[in-house]
Amino acid sequence: MAAAVVAAMVLTVLLPQTVRAAPRVLLPALEGVLLVALILGDPGKIDRTSRRLRILSIGLVAVLVASALASTARLVDELHNGGAETDSASDLLAAGSMVWASTIIAFSLLYWELDAGGPASRAHRLPRHPDLAFPQQTAPELAPRGWRPRFVDYLYLGYTNATALSPTDVMPLAPWAKVAMAAQSVISLAILGLVIARAVNVFS
Repeated sequence: MAAAVVAAMVLTVLLPQTVRAAPRVLLPALEGVLLVALILGDPGKIDRTSRRLRILSIGLVAVLVASALASTARLVDELHNGGAETDSASDLLAAGSMVWASTIIAFSLLYWELDAGGPASRAHRLPRHPDLAFPQQTAPELAPRGWRPRFVDYLYLGYTNATALSPTDVMPLAPWAKVAMAAQSVISLAILGLVIARAVNVFS
């Protein structure tokens, strides 16, 4: 989880100014402060149930999601109105790839944070009716005893939802999960469709 946040911070710094949602170091600095506070408050396994830590964690995810959405909106605006990045196929593909990767990380963290009350709650027990149904939950014989979803499972969910534009092996059960996955699919479709179409046009 921490590595994913750091990766999102690096992507934000590398984004072109016209696509970035804020000054180069503002959002990464805020995300870094929140991440350090979370690590200090719950080092090692994320299993400490604390209202303060929960608020910090949700705040970090909210900043990451907002940053990814703002960068997506600015990229779409650049594609619509024209800009320096959109006139170069290589620059456009690079910017589009970074925005797309940022949305995958942000939504992965959103699923990780909201599913079944968050990672700390999941560490103690899984609810009888989960928000997201993983294959290991629907078919317990496929998983070892006491299996819990880890961040890599949510990262895979975010990636497959962004590429297939629909659920693959993980089914959304809760309304918030259906809305979040639908929103991610629409955002990913907009990024991939517009960026690829514009890049092909520039190449031609």
